[in-house]
Amino acid sequence: MKNLFKVALFAVGMFCFAQSQAQTHKDSTLGHKISKTATKVGHATAHTAASGDAAITDKRYKGKTGPDGQTIYINKHSHYFYVDHKGKRVYLKKSELRNKPTK
Repeated sequence: MKNLFKVALFAVGMFCFAQSQAQTHKDSTLGHKISKTATKVGHATAHTAASGDAAITDKRYKGKTGPDGQTIYINKHSHYFYVDHKGKRVYLKKSELRNKPTK
């Protein structure tokens, strides 16, 4: 009878220990998801700010577009550029510009 009681007590202890350990599992991908989302928001903010700055301070080249249809700007040194998805200026040669499609 004593052995049966010891085995039952041991089984209950193992069951409780397993349940407590299962509940403390942290989701390690949550931090990664938050980081990726914060990066995307940062890139979108930088793109909006850089596009707004270029629209105000630089001239817009109306007849041409970038490689993927981006708006082309001309700075005060007559350099052609567009603003990429991260908010960076990407400078182009005049030969790299494309004609804007007609509607």
